[in-house]
Amino acid sequence: MENSSVTSSGTTPLSALALVCSLKPSPAPSSSELMASQILAELAGHGVTGSSVRVVDYNVAPGVETDMGNGDQWPTLRDQVLAADILVVCTPTWMGQASSVAHRVLERLDAELSEMDAAGRPDLYDKVAVVGVVGNEDGAHHITAVLYQSLNDVGFTIPSQGGTYWNGEAMQGTDYNDLDETPEAVASATKSLASNAAHLARLLKGSAYPAS
Repeated sequence: MENSSVTSSGTTPLSALALVCSLKPSPAPSSSELMASQILAELAGHGVTGSSVRVVDYNVAPGVETDMGNGDQWPTLRDQVLAADILVVCTPTWMGQASSVAHRVLERLDAELSEMDAAGRPDLYDKVAVVGVVGNEDGAHHITAVLYQSLNDVGFTIPSQGGTYWNGEAMQGTDYNDLDETPEAVASATKSLASNAAHLARLLKGSAYPAS
């Protein structure tokens, strides 16, 4: 899935990568992928070129190294993370928690604490991260808080109101991608997320954090 736009005159071009942490391999319908596509569409309106990948389609080995070997495909995804200015993490909610795929992503990102740029800073400095959560049960605030902390810990900066979510009615079977239209509150949150993420990413690209 690709979303792109031509930047307006005088703006800094940016790129975004959405890691979709659905448990469903492609091409099965995914509410998390729908949320990711909506975030990327809003970012496109701010001159951000975006793409998304469904992590479960890759062989991402357990571990906390940049490359676990033996067919590990995380290095392919890692290259895309490092190339993007904005990381979007979208996850479903299971038992009030982020998916196991989302937790695997966080574990693999832990390796970046040991990876430094030429100025001696963690290589994820100056990058922005945002979060999207879907689920027909409660848990979005908890999941967002966990993802915020983990992403910030490895170097990402979280913008103001950098999360969007949809929680369906508890104990029923309607999913986000079953809705006839996006609820106004969700659309508004996604719009604010994109505006603030693009603004912050441009600031950081123009004025990087100092070396420690």
